[in-house]
Amino acid sequence: MAQIFDPLPDNTQEKLLCCYVNATSKVQVVRITNIPNWYFERVAFPGQRLVFEAMSGAQLEVHSGMMSAILADTIACETLRIIDELEADLQLEGEASEAEKVEPLAIVGALD
Repeated sequence: MAQIFDPLPDNTQEKLLCCYVNATSKVQVVRITNIPNWYFERVAFPGQRLVFEAMSGAQLEVHSGMMSAILADTIACETLRIIDELEADLQLEGEASEAEKVEPLAIVGALD
């Protein structure tokens, strides 16, 4: 479940469930600053996975550096969206269970 300290504005029409993984060996600070009246900032330790909600159009800024935070990358939150992946997985699982519900053909006659 996403940990929400700064909830999205009430007028948010499309909420995105996102995941960012700090795949480096350095501590990072990630921020979303391009949404009016909303600010998101978290510290991401090496190997940590952050699950968060954002809105369409949000840009995740990734800052790294020991003594000063240097903007290393900017990522569109839509590319970090995980709900599409989950929905696709659930759909595939649903199709598999439907296939399992099909009864096998009965063998007519007995083998002696």
